[in-house]
Amino acid sequence: MSRLKVLLVDDEEEFVTTLSERMALKGVEPETAFSGDDALARVAERPPDIVVLDVVMPGLNGFDVLREIKRILPHIPVILLTGRGSTRDGIEGMRQGAFDYLMKPVDIEDLLAKINEAVNHT
Repeated sequence: MSRLKVLLVDDEEEFVTTLSERMALKGVEPETAFSGDDALARVAERPPDIVVLDVVMPGLNGFDVLREIKRILPHIPVILLTGRGSTRDGIEGMRQGAFDYLMKPVDIEDLLAKINEAVNHT
């Protein structure tokens, strides 16, 4: 069985790099993108099993990226990360097709549980 491919998208490079390293130790195959444009290119080149996507990014924000992913590959689940301390963005993202949302900072075990739930739900 192949490892779960997760695309982590966030403009905070240190956060994404650390999260990626921790996920790899847990048996996940992480790939990283530091912008919305980069994320969309990676999805088009090599579709992941799931996308973990920050809401607030310069350029294309998480909602823009979510809409485009759902347009081109609607079967890929997307989990949003929001660091604003408000659930408004998460709820809006779910309305637009996200599987769920988590608040930053995110616990790695909680994120992995949500990833498994999303992948097994589809």
